[in-house]
Amino acid sequence: MAIGDDVVTVAVASNFAVTAREIAADFETASGFDVRITTAATGKLYAQIVNGAPFDILLAADSERPRRLEASGIGVSETRFTYAVGSLVLWSRHVEDCRTMLAEPNDIRIAIANPDSAPYGAAARQFLEQAGLWDNVRHRLATGESISQTLQFAASGNAELGFIASAQLHTPGLPQATCAWPVPEESHDPIEQQAVLLQHGARNEAANAFLSYLRSAAGRETILRSGYRLPGAQH
Repeated sequence: MAIGDDVVTVAVASNFAVTAREIAADFETASGFDVRITTAATGKLYAQIVNGAPFDILLAADSERPRRLEASGIGVSETRFTYAVGSLVLWSRHVEDCRTMLAEPNDIRIAIANPDSAPYGAAARQFLEQAGLWDNVRHRLATGESISQTLQFAASGNAELGFIASAQLHTPGLPQATCAWPVPEESHDPIEQQAVLLQHGARNEAANAFLSYLRSAAGRETILRSGYRLPGAQH
């Protein structure tokens, strides 16, 4: 099918990939529109969009990139909104007390998403810096291009510890954890995941309908069930 007004192309942050595909499938059934999803780290998707990639919508893992796109005119004015609020978990399938082990001198490898391009990686670095651990662990980091690759490192055993999105605890087939320590949310900037309509999709009926569905009761229920908080919800 040629891409037209009955198809919406959505750039999706890696952490939200599974949830986005579930929402897209429900939306396709309800609307008759087609959804095409591309996933990567938010920073990588942002760079592609700035360089002309023909996406209709960005579902980012932060608020900064959507804000920049809106300010530059690449994003459609007043279409930006928070669709989910994420949180971090220090996860392991090998270590029982992962928070204690993180602080102790050892050779344990730690998986983290690239802080320069992945918002969950940036949040993990903020926590490590606030805890006074960054200089002690930086030489032991296994850096993933995205939060999805970070989970792969930790789940496969290539890293004994991993900073992952709490929503990834719902990943099908994820090995049994020996430790899943919630990273204190006050130790890093809020992970507000924002959506923005891009100029490429401004007149696309399917794109506008998809954003409406994302904000609908059905879309919000799927987001909540996937392990995210909704904007304005209490902890």
